[in-house]
Amino acid sequence: MTLDRRTELGEFLRSRRARLRPEEVGLVDHGARRRVPGLRREELALLAGVSVDHYVRLEQGRTLHFSESVLDAVARALRLNPVERDHLYRLARPWSGAETPGEQQVRPGLRRLLDAAAGVPAYIVGRGTAVLGWNRLAAALITDFGALPPRERNLARLVFLDEGMRELYEDWPAKAADVVAYLRLDAARNPNDAGIAALIDELCRGSAEFRRLWERHELKDKTHGRYVYRHPVVGKIDLGFETLRLPDDPDQALVAHTVEPDSPSATALDLLSGWAADTMSTARG
Repeated sequence: MTLDRRTELGEFLRSRRARLRPEEVGLVDHGARRRVPGLRREELALLAGVSVDHYVRLEQGRTLHFSESVLDAVARALRLNPVERDHLYRLARPWSGAETPGEQQVRPGLRRLLDAAAGVPAYIVGRGTAVLGWNRLAAALITDFGALPPRERNLARLVFLDEGMRELYEDWPAKAADVVAYLRLDAARNPNDAGIAALIDELCRGSAEFRRLWERHELKDKTHGRYVYRHPVVGKIDLGFETLRLPDDPDQALVAHTVEPDSPSATALDLLSGWAADTMSTARG
């Protein structure tokens, strides 16, 4: 799959028009039968204060040289959140990044930080949801990354192609939606990364659920939140997570889980830590 930015731009804008109804944005719906859900192009152009032709050229990707004022007006009319607005700017502006991103390397100091965080599951995620490094407790919680070939150490591939992941997450559909939304955002940040394009192509072929979620054009950055795990050894664990992105390498992020003190999940995590010491090894790959 080649990620053509003009195609992505058009599909993204149409998906955002489709989620808005005329009455939600103060327009009168005269009851005429609509061929597509949501706002028509001319209605969106009216709300944005631009000509219909100007908006159509944007949605069709005829050029990637639109002014900030036009993009801001369209973003406001579509009620885009900050992540979606930035995504619109990426797609609607010429790209001047590197043609072929280099292989990602984790700094030794960051690996030592992973090892030092022995009491919480922590891992480093890179471009295309690749897992670049992890500590022993992360391997015990999610999967034994060290036992996998390097190309399979990937969160999106695991969530959609590993049946065990469906049992691990109490709310697997929510986890799956989060992963796809983050992968789409990451693909837009790295439009010339052949590895990300190949991953998306593989997942579209191998998972109907991935294809359905991918076509929704949802976007979500990895920041903080919580997941409930159903671990086969220690049972239910309710964990939060925080994401720390490296200032000098924003394509790498350290994800560390947290747990409420003196909670059943804290007890389960202690049990998992003891089990991990006997069965898992810290990553160096």
